[in-house]
Amino acid sequence: MSLVIGLTGSIATGKSTVANMFKELNIEVIDADLIAREVVEPGKPAYVEIVKTFGEAILHENKELNRKALGQIVFNDEDKRKKINEIVHPAIRKEMLAQRDRLIELNHPAIVMDIPLIYESGLEDYVEKIIVAYVTEKTQLKRLIERDQCTKEEALSRINSQINIEEKAKKADAIIDNNGTIEASYKQLVDLLKKWDINLT
Repeated sequence: MSLVIGLTGSIATGKSTVANMFKELNIEVIDADLIAREVVEPGKPAYVEIVKTFGEAILHENKELNRKALGQIVFNDEDKRKKINEIVHPAIRKEMLAQRDRLIELNHPAIVMDIPLIYESGLEDYVEKIIVAYVTEKTQLKRLIERDQCTKEEALSRINSQINIEEKAKKADAIIDNNGTIEASYKQLVDLLKKWDINLT
């Protein structure tokens, strides 16, 4: 039996660090962000639909999607943003579920679905357990400002566009507290997986 684990967090709470720890433990990670890039590669159905809808002006010379140009179009137009989501989101979900089901068939003891917006997108039923990569709001703000060299106002605006990290932590089956060292987070993860009877080879 495979245990399907959802991994989430908020911006600058160390979710990628935890995802890498899973990989180090030889646990397969399905990366929603990576899939989001793959489904819009030239020739893929979502790519074809985007070009049909928005025209070739949103392409680079090499025919790849010009994300900046597309972003400028959809950012200021609610209808167009809705349209792009209607094209891209089903393609991402379909691929995520296909990867998940393939790994379940291969009897992987644990499968991680790394979905940054699992709560925001209502995808909790894709997984059996949810882990939230957690830091305090103060640490989150400090790390984001340092990481992206942005102002406090910019950082707060990005943090506030997602569900509050405290709220996510309350909803989760478990949290990995990333306020301390990487070693401390790693130990929490190993202990949690043992508690969930996942055999670590």
